[in-house]
Amino acid sequence: MRARRGAAEGEPQSASGTGTWWRVPGVRKDAAEGERRSDPGTGTRWRIPGARTGAVEAAPGRGAGPAEGLPGPRTGPEEGPPGPRTSPEGRTRGGGGWWRGAGARGLALTVLCFAVCLALGLQQWTVVKLGGFDLGIFDQGVRGYAHFGLPRSPIKNVHHGFPPGFSLLGDHFSPILALLAPLYRLWDDPRTLLVVQAALFACGVPIVRRVADRCFAGSSPRTRRYAADLAGLVHALAWPLLTASRRGFHEVAFAVPLLLLMFERGLARRHRGVLLCAALLCCTKEDLGFVVGVYGVVLAVRGRRARDRATTATGAALALLGPAASLAAIGWVLPAMGGVPGYYWSYDRLGPDAGAAVAHVAAHPWLPLTVAADPPVKLALVAWLFGTLLLLPLGSATAWCALPLIAERVLSDNPNHWPVLYHYDAFVWPVLLVAAVETAGRLHRGERRRRRERPERRAVRRWAPAAAVLCLAAALPTGLAGLVSPGAWTPSPRARALADAAARVPSGAFIAADNNVAPRLTARARVVIADPVPRGADYVLLRTDELTYPFDSTAGQRAHVALLLAHGYQRIWQRDGVVLLHRTGPVQAVPGVRPPGAPARPLRERPPARGGWNIFHG
Repeated sequence: MRARRGAAEGEPQSASGTGTWWRVPGVRKDAAEGERRSDPGTGTRWRIPGARTGAVEAAPGRGAGPAEGLPGPRTGPEEGPPGPRTSPEGRTRGGGGWWRGAGARGLALTVLCFAVCLALGLQQWTVVKLGGFDLGIFDQGVRGYAHFGLPRSPIKNVHHGFPPGFSLLGDHFSPILALLAPLYRLWDDPRTLLVVQAALFACGVPIVRRVADRCFAGSSPRTRRYAADLAGLVHALAWPLLTASRRGFHEVAFAVPLLLLMFERGLARRHRGVLLCAALLCCTKEDLGFVVGVYGVVLAVRGRRARDRATTATGAALALLGPAASLAAIGWVLPAMGGVPGYYWSYDRLGPDAGAAVAHVAAHPWLPLTVAADPPVKLALVAWLFGTLLLLPLGSATAWCALPLIAERVLSDNPNHWPVLYHYDAFVWPVLLVAAVETAGRLHRGERRRRRERPERRAVRRWAPAAAVLCLAAALPTGLAGLVSPGAWTPSPRARALADAAARVPSGAFIAADNNVAPRLTARARVVIADPVPRGADYVLLRTDELTYPFDSTAGQRAHVALLLAHGYQRIWQRDGVVLLHRTGPVQAVPGVRPPGAPARPLRERPPARGGWNIFHG
């Protein structure tokens, strides 16, 4: 290749592999694509694959721009996706340097995310704080898939009074959980779900790095590397993932990587990948179809602006099919699998059902805003979600995808939906993170346009350290600090008593177990949750001096134990306020007994009378 007529020949530095190092005088470091090395002289050395020594001539004089024939700066996401052969390091993937650089850092961040999330889950298992709601429910459901049946959970349907044929597909539409069934052939244990969830969360790290690489594609390799590393670190230690890990396993384990991958495929304009991720999201939870629909609108608008018919068509398809899938799952699939229509409706301030709520909101358009701000803890929730990312998500249209997820929480009457103690924030996290990275990339490109003579990383320098500090600060109280505290790994005397009592229950027995110890028994016993209704179980394991779900008071727990002792049960073990009872009399001897399979009317879960007034304490 020749730079221009009359140019002096560049100086070859070395020849190795498939290319030659050339020092091109006067060429800026960001003027050409390829692998570069800084040079103390007047130019920069460039490795040009396939070039022969003496085949390149440098531009004479000052050379303000790139040499002719050399590729110029890469285009940003608004101009098209980056080429497939360039890594976040800015080097071609054919070279070993990429694996030693960006690949090693990406792998380290992935391992970090997996280790932290798994450690938090196992920590809660060790101190006996993972309950039958919800780890035990998912364990029973996946075990049903593993035995080629429907995902049935006695813990769920007996406590809530669902019919015997009730399936978890009637509770939440999550057929994607069937993918976990083969793993139960390897290790039939609830902790398998903790390992899977940590691995799925960690899978988001390389996806987030690719998103950052695309959003900063027009920048120098150093800036792209910096942005990818920061985005990967923020995701690896994301506080929503930590809180979700401390709460056991939920469908959000699949939602996090699928949402990230859908957004990344959208940036790359890989429409088949977008459609596949959208379909899997609709099989993850019934409400995620609304998120898919909003993203379809965003994608269609972006495609129309870019005059990209394929992107516009893909977005339009998602905008129609996503909400349709959610409505079909809620209105048809859930009832067909034994669910009760409107079972999870908690929006009575808007109306008694969805139809009435739509009519009421149409007549009073400001009502949703009023409900969303009352009580004020809802505003604190929204401020926390966006504030931990410096409000950067608000600069991207992708943030609109969080609207359905946030609205179903702030419009809810259930105080459990308002704090940041549970797994709900992990559903929103991929949306907010991708939106923040897109905004940061656009700010950086704006600075480059304003200061073309000296491209800077000032936008990234302002955002990245602050976002990392906020992420680490938010991660400390949500679980990260507890990992290094020996006391957080030490079970209390009651917790040890629960575990010891569970070990005394024979395999195959029918037991009504305390919520916190139920997951330790689901793999080898028939388990229902111990609640105020006698179930005729062979064994009953319950605390009497510490409140446990679903009882309202410790007095109610003691009264339940006294009732059983007076009607055919015998205390066979007791320690630190934990009792283990064994039934010696007939089932019908207990007043009000309702064994599994007995006719019952499904009861909606009552929201707690207290709580929900602090986003950190509920």
